Amino acid sequence: MKKFGTKDQLSYMFGDIGGNFVNMFVDSYFLVFCTYVLNISPFFMGTLFLFARLFDAINDPIMGAFPDRFLIGKSGDRFKPYIKIFMWPLAVSGLLCFTNVSSFSDVFKYIWICAAYVMVDICYTGTSMPYGSLASVISPDSIDRTKLSRARGIGGLIVAMIMAVVPMFIWRNNADGTQDPIPEAFFIFAVIFGIGCIISYLVFLRGTTERIKSIQKEEGYKYSNVLKGVIKNRPLIGAIIANIGSLISLTGMTQFGTFVWKEYYNQPEFVTYVMAITIPITLILFPFIPRLTKRFSKRTLILVPSVLGLAVSFFLLFVPIMNPWIFFAFLIAAMFGNQVFIILVWAVVADCLDYQELITGERMDGSVYSIVGFARKLGSAITSTVASYALGWIGYNADVTTQTAEVANQIRTLYTSLPLITGAFLVVGLGLIFNLTKKDSERITNELSERRQV
Repeated sequence: MKKFGTKDQLSYMFGDIGGNFVNMFVDSYFLVFCTYVLNISPFFMGTLFLFARLFDAINDPIMGAFPDRFLIGKSGDRFKPYIKIFMWPLAVSGLLCFTNVSSFSDVFKYIWICAAYVMVDICYTGTSMPYGSLASVISPDSIDRTKLSRARGIGGLIVAMIMAVVPMFIWRNNADGTQDPIPEAFFIFAVIFGIGCIISYLVFLRGTTERIKSIQKEEGYKYSNVLKGVIKNRPLIGAIIANIGSLISLTGMTQFGTFVWKEYYNQPEFVTYVMAITIPITLILFPFIPRLTKRFSKRTLILVPSVLGLAVSFFLLFVPIMNPWIFFAFLIAAMFGNQVFIILVWAVVADCLDYQELITGERMDGSVYSIVGFARKLGSAITSTVASYALGWIGYNADVTTQTAEVANQIRTLYTSLPLITGAFLVVGLGLIFNLTKKDSERITNELSERRQV
Protein backbone atom coordinates (compact mmCIF):
# COMPACT_ATOMS: atom_id res chain seq x y z
CA MET A 1 0.00 0.00 0.00
CA LYS A 2 1.33 3.41 -0.97
CA LYS A 3 2.32 5.64 1.94
CA PHE A 4 0.30 8.82 2.47
CA GLY A 5 2.05 11.82 0.99
CA THR A 6 1.92 14.99 -1.06
CA LYS A 7 0.35 13.20 -4.02
CA ASP A 8 -2.71 12.32 -1.91
CA GLN A 9 -3.08 15.91 -0.77
CA LEU A 10 -2.74 17.47 -4.21
CA SER A 11 -5.05 14.92 -5.81
CA TYR A 12 -7.67 15.35 -3.08
CA MET A 13 -7.50 19.10 -3.64
CA PHE A 14 -8.40 18.58 -7.30
CA GLY A 15 -11.49 16.65 -6.24
CA ASP A 16 -12.84 19.73 -4.49
CA ILE A 17 -11.91 21.89 -7.45
CA GLY A 18 -13.85 19.61 -9.78
CA GLY A 19 -17.10 19.73 -7.84
CA ASN A 20 -16.89 23.41 -7.01
CA PHE A 21 -16.33 24.48 -10.60
CA VAL A 22 -20.00 23.71 -11.18
CA ASN A 23 -21.52 23.92 -7.71
CA MET A 24 -19.92 27.20 -6.68
CA PHE A 25 -20.70 28.83 -10.01
CA VAL A 26 -24.35 27.82 -9.72
CA ASP A 27 -24.55 28.85 -6.06
CA SER A 28 -22.96 32.21 -6.80
CA TYR A 29 -24.68 33.24 -10.01
CA PHE A 30 -27.80 31.19 -10.72
CA LEU A 31 -30.04 33.53 -8.72
CA VAL A 32 -28.35 36.53 -10.36
CA PHE A 33 -28.77 35.01 -13.84
CA CYS A 34 -32.42 34.12 -13.31
CA THR A 35 -33.44 37.47 -11.83
CA TYR A 36 -31.37 39.84 -13.98
CA VAL A 37 -31.31 37.92 -17.31
CA LEU A 38 -34.47 35.81 -17.30
CA ASN A 39 -36.50 38.27 -15.17
CA ILE A 40 -37.74 35.52 -12.89
CA SER A 41 -39.48 36.56 -9.68
CA PRO A 42 -37.40 36.11 -6.50
CA PHE A 43 -40.46 34.45 -4.93
CA PHE A 44 -40.38 31.75 -7.60
CA MET A 45 -36.65 31.29 -7.09
CA GLY A 46 -37.15 31.02 -3.33
CA THR A 47 -39.76 28.31 -3.81
CA LEU A 48 -37.47 26.45 -6.21
CA PHE A 49 -34.55 26.62 -3.78
CA LEU A 50 -36.74 25.40 -0.94
CA PHE A 51 -38.12 22.29 -2.63
CA ALA A 52 -34.99 21.45 -4.63
CA ARG A 53 -32.67 21.72 -1.63
CA LEU A 54 -35.06 19.82 0.64
CA PHE A 55 -35.23 17.05 -1.94
CA ASP A 56 -31.46 17.14 -2.23
CA ALA A 57 -31.05 17.00 1.54
CA ILE A 58 -33.24 13.90 1.67
CA ASN A 59 -31.28 12.48 -1.25
CA ASP A 60 -27.98 12.83 0.63
CA PRO A 61 -28.51 9.90 3.05
CA ILE A 62 -29.74 7.76 0.16
CA MET A 63 -26.71 8.49 -2.01
CA GLY A 64 -24.34 8.32 0.94
CA ALA A 65 -25.51 4.83 1.84
CA PHE A 66 -24.79 3.37 -1.63
CA PRO A 67 -21.00 3.00 -1.17
CA ASP A 68 -21.56 1.34 2.20
CA ARG A 69 -24.05 -1.14 0.71
CA PHE A 70 -22.86 -1.73 -2.85
CA LEU A 71 -19.28 -2.17 -4.01
CA ILE A 72 -19.13 -1.44 -7.75
CA GLY A 73 -16.28 -1.69 -10.24
CA LYS A 74 -13.25 -3.97 -10.22
CA SER A 75 -10.80 -1.74 -8.34
CA GLY A 76 -12.00 -2.65 -4.87
CA ASP A 77 -12.46 1.04 -4.09
CA ARG A 78 -15.67 1.94 -2.32
CA PHE A 79 -16.11 5.64 -3.13
CA LYS A 80 -14.20 6.57 -6.29
CA PRO A 81 -16.36 4.54 -8.75
CA TYR A 82 -19.42 6.61 -7.85
CA ILE A 83 -17.59 9.83 -8.62
CA LYS A 84 -16.65 8.44 -12.05
CA ILE A 85 -20.35 7.99 -12.80
CA PHE A 86 -21.72 11.34 -11.67
CA MET A 87 -18.98 13.77 -12.74
CA TRP A 88 -20.08 13.80 -16.39
CA PRO A 89 -23.76 14.78 -15.91
CA LEU A 90 -22.64 17.29 -13.26
CA ALA A 91 -20.57 19.15 -15.88
CA VAL A 92 -23.50 19.15 -18.33
CA SER A 93 -26.00 20.37 -15.74
CA GLY A 94 -24.00 23.57 -15.26
CA LEU A 95 -24.47 24.39 -18.95
CA LEU A 96 -28.21 23.89 -18.68
CA CYS A 97 -28.47 26.28 -15.72
CA PHE A 98 -26.98 29.17 -17.69
CA THR A 99 -28.63 28.60 -21.06
CA ASN A 100 -30.44 31.79 -22.06
CA VAL A 101 -34.10 30.81 -22.49
CA SER A 102 -35.43 34.34 -22.00
CA SER A 103 -37.08 34.34 -25.45
CA PHE A 104 -39.21 31.30 -24.64
CA SER A 105 -42.59 31.22 -22.91
CA ASP A 106 -42.80 31.67 -19.15
CA VAL A 107 -43.99 28.09 -18.65
CA PHE A 108 -41.05 26.71 -20.61
CA LYS A 109 -38.61 28.93 -18.69
CA TYR A 110 -39.93 27.77 -15.35
CA ILE A 111 -39.75 24.08 -16.33
CA TRP A 112 -36.22 24.52 -17.72
CA ILE A 113 -34.95 26.33 -14.64
CA CYS A 114 -36.40 23.74 -12.27
CA ALA A 115 -35.09 20.75 -14.24
CA ALA A 116 -31.59 22.21 -14.64
CA TYR A 117 -31.28 23.15 -10.97
CA VAL A 118 -32.52 19.79 -9.68
CA MET A 119 -30.10 18.04 -12.03
CA VAL A 120 -27.19 20.02 -10.56
CA ASP A 121 -28.24 19.10 -7.04
CA ILE A 122 -28.58 15.37 -7.79
CA CYS A 123 -25.30 15.11 -9.69
CA TYR A 124 -23.35 17.17 -7.16
CA THR A 125 -24.65 14.92 -4.39
CA GLY A 126 -23.50 11.93 -6.45
CA THR A 127 -19.94 13.25 -6.41
CA SER A 128 -19.73 15.17 -3.13
CA MET A 129 -20.98 12.40 -0.84
CA PRO A 130 -18.33 9.83 -1.84
CA TYR A 131 -15.70 12.56 -2.16
CA GLY A 132 -16.22 13.78 1.39
CA SER A 133 -16.31 10.24 2.78
CA LEU A 134 -13.04 9.43 1.04
CA ALA A 135 -11.05 11.67 3.39
CA SER A 136 -11.59 9.32 6.32
CA VAL A 137 -10.35 6.26 4.41
CA ILE A 138 -7.27 7.77 2.77
CA SER A 139 -5.44 7.80 6.11
CA PRO A 140 -6.27 6.98 9.76
CA ASP A 141 -3.82 9.60 11.05
CA SER A 142 -5.33 12.81 12.49
CA ILE A 143 -2.56 15.04 11.13
CA ASP A 144 -2.88 13.48 7.67
CA ARG A 145 -6.60 14.21 7.76
CA THR A 146 -5.90 17.78 8.77
CA LYS A 147 -3.69 18.04 5.70
CA LEU A 148 -6.50 16.61 3.54
CA SER A 149 -8.98 19.05 5.03
CA ARG A 150 -6.51 21.83 4.34
CA ALA A 151 -6.08 20.57 0.78
CA ARG A 152 -9.86 20.59 0.33
CA GLY A 153 -9.96 24.14 1.64
CA ILE A 154 -7.25 25.12 -0.82
CA GLY A 155 -9.29 23.54 -3.61
CA GLY A 156 -12.29 25.64 -2.71
CA LEU A 157 -10.03 28.67 -2.42
CA ILE A 158 -8.67 28.19 -5.92
CA VAL A 159 -12.17 27.99 -7.35
CA ALA A 160 -13.24 31.03 -5.31
CA MET A 161 -10.27 32.91 -6.73
CA ILE A 162 -11.35 31.99 -10.25
CA MET A 163 -14.97 32.89 -9.47
CA ALA A 164 -13.75 36.26 -8.25
CA VAL A 165 -13.02 37.35 -11.81
CA VAL A 166 -16.49 36.44 -13.09
CA PRO A 167 -18.16 39.76 -12.14
CA MET A 168 -15.62 41.59 -14.28
CA PHE A 169 -17.01 39.89 -17.40
CA ILE A 170 -20.74 39.43 -16.74
CA TRP A 171 -21.61 43.13 -16.26
CA ARG A 172 -21.76 45.84 -18.89
CA ASN A 173 -21.22 49.45 -17.74
CA ASN A 174 -23.79 51.96 -18.99
CA ALA A 175 -23.28 55.66 -19.65
CA ASP A 176 -25.47 56.59 -16.67
CA GLY A 177 -23.25 54.66 -14.25
CA THR A 178 -25.51 51.59 -13.96
CA GLN A 179 -24.66 48.04 -15.01
CA ASP A 180 -26.51 45.46 -17.10
CA PRO A 181 -25.78 41.71 -17.27
CA ILE A 182 -24.24 40.10 -20.37
CA PRO A 183 -26.31 36.90 -20.88
CA GLU A 184 -23.86 35.03 -23.12
CA ALA A 185 -21.01 35.56 -20.65
CA PHE A 186 -22.74 33.33 -18.10
CA PHE A 187 -22.92 30.43 -20.57
CA ILE A 188 -19.31 30.84 -21.68
CA PHE A 189 -18.16 30.55 -18.07
CA ALA A 190 -20.42 27.50 -17.62
CA VAL A 191 -18.63 25.78 -20.53
CA ILE A 192 -15.20 26.65 -19.15
CA PHE A 193 -16.08 25.43 -15.67
CA GLY A 194 -17.68 22.23 -17.04
CA ILE A 195 -14.44 21.32 -18.81
CA GLY A 196 -12.45 22.22 -15.69
CA CYS A 197 -14.77 19.99 -13.64
CA ILE A 198 -14.01 16.88 -15.71
CA ILE A 199 -10.26 17.47 -15.90
CA SER A 200 -9.99 18.08 -12.16
CA TYR A 201 -11.94 14.94 -11.26
CA LEU A 202 -9.74 12.83 -13.54
CA VAL A 203 -6.62 14.12 -11.76
CA PHE A 204 -8.25 13.41 -8.39
CA LEU A 205 -9.26 9.85 -9.29
CA ARG A 206 -5.80 8.99 -10.56
CA GLY A 207 -3.89 10.29 -7.55
CA THR A 208 -5.86 9.25 -4.43
CA THR A 209 -5.74 5.89 -2.62
CA GLU A 210 -8.39 4.29 -0.40
CA ARG A 211 -6.43 2.66 2.43
CA ILE A 212 -9.08 1.87 5.07
CA LYS A 213 -11.68 -0.70 4.10
CA SER A 214 -15.26 -0.83 5.32
CA ILE A 215 -15.96 -2.61 8.61
CA GLN A 216 -19.47 -4.03 9.08
CA LYS A 217 -21.12 -6.27 11.62
CA GLU A 218 -22.04 -9.82 10.63
CA GLU A 219 -25.77 -9.11 10.28
CA GLY A 220 -25.00 -6.77 7.37
CA TYR A 221 -25.87 -3.16 6.60
CA LYS A 222 -28.69 -1.57 8.57
CA TYR A 223 -29.32 2.15 8.30
CA SER A 224 -31.10 2.07 11.66
CA ASN A 225 -27.76 1.14 13.26
CA VAL A 226 -26.18 4.20 11.65
CA LEU A 227 -28.89 6.48 13.05
CA LYS A 228 -28.60 4.95 16.52
CA GLY A 229 -24.89 5.66 16.46
CA VAL A 230 -25.43 9.24 15.28
CA ILE A 231 -27.83 9.93 18.15
CA LYS A 232 -25.11 8.83 20.59
CA ASN A 233 -22.40 10.72 18.71
CA ARG A 234 -22.32 14.05 20.55
CA PRO A 235 -19.25 15.38 18.69
CA LEU A 236 -20.98 14.73 15.36
CA ILE A 237 -24.10 16.59 16.48
CA GLY A 238 -21.98 19.59 17.43
CA ALA A 239 -20.14 19.43 14.12
CA ILE A 240 -23.46 19.27 12.25
CA ILE A 241 -24.73 22.43 13.97
CA ALA A 242 -21.48 24.22 13.14
CA ASN A 243 -21.75 23.05 9.53
CA ILE A 244 -25.25 24.47 9.23
CA GLY A 245 -23.96 27.83 10.45
CA SER A 246 -21.06 27.79 8.02
CA LEU A 247 -23.35 27.00 5.08
CA ILE A 248 -25.70 29.82 6.07
CA SER A 249 -22.82 32.20 5.62
CA LEU A 250 -21.36 30.63 2.48
CA THR A 251 -24.71 30.39 0.69
CA GLY A 252 -26.28 33.61 1.92
CA MET A 253 -23.29 35.88 1.48
CA THR A 254 -22.56 34.41 -1.93
CA GLN A 255 -26.11 34.99 -3.12
CA PHE A 256 -26.54 38.40 -1.48
CA GLY A 257 -23.03 39.57 -2.34
CA THR A 258 -23.85 40.80 -5.83
CA PHE A 259 -27.00 42.54 -4.61
CA VAL A 260 -25.46 44.41 -1.66
CA TRP A 261 -22.41 45.62 -3.56
CA LYS A 262 -24.42 46.63 -6.60
CA GLU A 263 -27.45 48.18 -4.95
CA TYR A 264 -26.09 49.61 -1.68
CA TYR A 265 -22.57 50.62 -2.74
CA ASN A 266 -23.11 50.75 -6.54
CA GLN A 267 -19.81 48.88 -6.94
CA PRO A 268 -20.53 45.27 -8.01
CA GLU A 269 -16.83 44.71 -8.65
CA PHE A 270 -16.35 44.45 -4.86
CA VAL A 271 -17.77 40.94 -5.11
CA THR A 272 -14.43 40.08 -6.67
CA TYR A 273 -12.54 41.51 -3.69
CA VAL A 274 -14.71 39.64 -1.17
CA MET A 275 -14.09 36.34 -2.95
CA ALA A 276 -10.39 37.05 -3.48
CA ILE A 277 -9.63 38.02 0.13
CA THR A 278 -9.88 34.39 1.22
CA ILE A 279 -6.76 33.73 -0.84
CA PRO A 280 -4.19 35.57 1.31
CA ILE A 281 -5.96 34.47 4.50
CA THR A 282 -5.73 30.80 3.52
CA LEU A 283 -2.17 31.16 2.27
CA ILE A 284 -1.16 32.67 5.60
CA LEU A 285 -2.86 29.86 7.51
CA PHE A 286 -1.72 27.10 5.14
CA PRO A 287 1.69 26.25 6.67
CA PHE A 288 0.60 26.79 10.27
CA ILE A 289 -2.65 24.81 10.57
CA PRO A 290 -1.08 21.30 10.75
CA ARG A 291 1.53 22.57 13.20
CA LEU A 292 -1.08 24.28 15.36
CA THR A 293 -3.23 21.13 15.48
CA LYS A 294 -0.26 19.32 17.02
CA ARG A 295 -0.35 21.78 19.91
CA PHE A 296 -4.01 22.83 20.13
CA SER A 297 -7.28 21.08 19.42
CA LYS A 298 -9.13 21.83 16.18
CA ARG A 299 -12.02 23.00 18.32
CA THR A 300 -9.89 25.69 20.00
CA LEU A 301 -8.42 26.89 16.73
CA ILE A 302 -11.93 27.49 15.36
CA LEU A 303 -13.59 28.86 18.50
CA VAL A 304 -11.18 31.69 19.32
CA PRO A 305 -11.57 33.63 16.04
CA SER A 306 -15.28 32.73 15.92
CA VAL A 307 -15.97 34.43 19.26
CA LEU A 308 -14.08 37.54 18.16
CA GLY A 309 -15.91 37.51 14.83
CA LEU A 310 -19.22 37.32 16.64
CA ALA A 311 -18.51 40.64 18.37
CA VAL A 312 -17.55 42.30 15.08
CA SER A 313 -20.72 40.94 13.47
CA PHE A 314 -22.89 42.70 16.06
CA PHE A 315 -21.21 45.98 15.16
CA LEU A 316 -21.65 45.47 11.42
CA LEU A 317 -25.34 44.71 11.74
CA PHE A 318 -26.30 47.74 13.81
CA VAL A 319 -23.83 50.36 12.53
CA PRO A 320 -24.18 51.15 8.80
CA ILE A 321 -20.80 51.81 7.17
CA MET A 322 -20.93 53.92 4.02
CA ASN A 323 -17.31 53.51 2.96
CA PRO A 324 -17.05 50.20 1.06
CA TRP A 325 -13.40 49.66 1.99
CA ILE A 326 -14.03 50.07 5.72
CA PHE A 327 -17.04 47.77 5.48
CA PHE A 328 -14.89 45.30 3.59
CA ALA A 329 -12.26 45.30 6.34
CA PHE A 330 -14.83 44.66 9.11
CA LEU A 331 -16.38 41.90 7.02
CA ILE A 332 -13.04 40.08 6.87
CA ALA A 333 -12.73 40.16 10.65
CA ALA A 334 -16.31 38.98 11.11
CA MET A 335 -15.81 35.96 8.87
CA PHE A 336 -12.31 34.93 9.95
CA GLY A 337 -13.58 32.20 12.30
CA ASN A 338 -15.63 30.64 9.53
CA GLN A 339 -12.59 30.74 7.26
CA VAL A 340 -10.62 28.67 9.80
CA PHE A 341 -13.59 26.32 10.13
CA ILE A 342 -13.68 25.81 6.35
CA ILE A 343 -10.04 24.72 6.43
CA LEU A 344 -10.51 22.32 9.36
CA VAL A 345 -14.11 21.15 8.98
CA TRP A 346 -13.38 17.88 7.19
CA ALA A 347 -10.71 16.92 9.68
CA VAL A 348 -13.28 17.56 12.43
CA VAL A 349 -15.85 15.39 10.63
CA ALA A 350 -13.27 12.62 10.15
CA ASP A 351 -12.68 12.58 13.92
CA CYS A 352 -16.45 12.23 14.40
CA LEU A 353 -16.51 9.29 11.95
CA ASP A 354 -13.79 7.60 14.01
CA TYR A 355 -15.83 8.14 17.17
CA GLN A 356 -18.83 6.59 15.39
CA GLU A 357 -16.77 3.51 14.59
CA LEU A 358 -15.55 3.36 18.19
CA ILE A 359 -19.04 3.27 19.70
CA THR A 360 -20.75 1.12 17.02
CA GLY A 361 -17.99 -1.17 15.76
CA GLU A 362 -18.93 -0.35 12.16
CA ARG A 363 -17.11 1.74 9.55
CA MET A 364 -19.95 3.47 7.67
CA ASP A 365 -18.23 6.58 6.36
CA GLY A 366 -20.61 7.17 3.46
CA SER A 367 -23.78 6.88 5.53
CA VAL A 368 -22.52 9.00 8.43
CA TYR A 369 -20.96 11.60 6.16
CA SER A 370 -24.24 11.82 4.24
CA ILE A 371 -25.99 12.89 7.44
CA VAL A 372 -23.51 15.75 7.69
CA GLY A 373 -24.27 16.48 4.05
CA PHE A 374 -27.98 16.43 4.82
CA ALA A 375 -27.49 19.08 7.51
CA ARG A 376 -25.33 21.21 5.22
CA LYS A 377 -27.89 21.01 2.42
CA LEU A 378 -30.66 21.82 4.88
CA GLY A 379 -28.82 24.95 6.00
CA SER A 380 -28.16 25.88 2.40
CA ALA A 381 -31.80 25.24 1.45
CA ILE A 382 -33.15 27.41 4.24
CA THR A 383 -30.69 30.19 3.42
CA SER A 384 -31.33 30.11 -0.33
CA THR A 385 -35.07 30.14 0.23
CA VAL A 386 -35.08 32.90 2.81
CA ALA A 387 -32.62 34.96 0.74
CA SER A 388 -34.83 34.75 -2.35
CA TYR A 389 -38.08 35.39 -0.46
CA ALA A 390 -36.49 38.21 1.49
CA LEU A 391 -35.66 40.05 -1.73
CA GLY A 392 -39.34 39.98 -2.58
CA TRP A 393 -40.46 40.94 0.92
CA ILE A 394 -38.31 44.06 0.96
CA GLY A 395 -39.63 45.18 -2.43
CA TYR A 396 -36.89 44.06 -4.82
CA ASN A 397 -38.10 44.55 -8.41
CA ALA A 398 -36.50 42.29 -11.02
CA ASP A 399 -37.85 44.48 -13.87
CA VAL A 400 -35.81 47.59 -13.00
CA THR A 401 -32.08 48.20 -13.38
CA THR A 402 -31.52 49.94 -10.03
CA GLN A 403 -33.42 49.42 -6.77
CA THR A 404 -34.66 52.16 -4.45
CA ALA A 405 -32.56 53.41 -1.53
CA GLU A 406 -34.96 51.77 0.93
CA VAL A 407 -34.56 48.39 -0.74
CA ALA A 408 -30.77 48.83 -0.82
CA ASN A 409 -30.74 49.52 2.94
CA GLN A 410 -32.78 46.40 3.60
CA ILE A 411 -30.37 44.34 1.50
CA ARG A 412 -27.50 45.62 3.65
CA THR A 413 -29.31 44.56 6.82
CA LEU A 414 -29.96 41.08 5.47
CA TYR A 415 -26.37 40.71 4.31
CA THR A 416 -24.79 41.80 7.59
CA SER A 417 -27.02 39.51 9.66
CA LEU A 418 -25.41 36.43 8.08
CA PRO A 419 -21.98 36.57 9.82
CA LEU A 420 -23.78 37.01 13.13
CA ILE A 421 -25.89 33.91 12.59
CA THR A 422 -22.88 31.91 11.44
CA GLY A 423 -20.80 32.92 14.45
CA ALA A 424 -23.59 31.89 16.82
CA PHE A 425 -23.89 28.44 15.23
CA LEU A 426 -20.13 27.89 15.37
CA VAL A 427 -19.91 28.86 19.04
CA VAL A 428 -22.89 26.71 20.05
CA GLY A 429 -21.93 23.70 17.91
CA LEU A 430 -18.23 23.55 18.71
CA GLY A 431 -18.14 25.41 22.01
CA LEU A 432 -21.09 23.86 23.84
CA ILE A 433 -21.81 20.50 22.17
CA PHE A 434 -18.67 19.15 20.46
CA ASN A 435 -16.62 17.56 23.25
CA LEU A 436 -13.65 15.76 21.69
CA THR A 437 -10.35 16.98 23.08
CA LYS A 438 -7.02 16.55 21.33
CA LYS A 439 -6.18 13.68 23.69
CA ASP A 440 -9.55 12.04 22.97
CA SER A 441 -8.88 12.06 19.22
CA GLU A 442 -5.43 10.56 19.67
CA ARG A 443 -6.78 7.86 21.98
CA ILE A 444 -9.55 6.94 19.54
CA THR A 445 -7.10 6.73 16.63
CA ASN A 446 -4.82 4.39 18.57
CA GLU A 447 -7.66 2.18 19.78
CA LEU A 448 -9.12 1.82 16.29
CA SER A 449 -5.70 0.98 14.84
CA GLU A 450 -5.35 -1.81 17.38
CA ARG A 451 -8.81 -3.15 16.51
CA ARG A 452 -8.04 -3.26 12.79
CA GLN A 453 -4.86 -5.24 13.40
CA VAL A 454 -6.69 -7.98 15.28
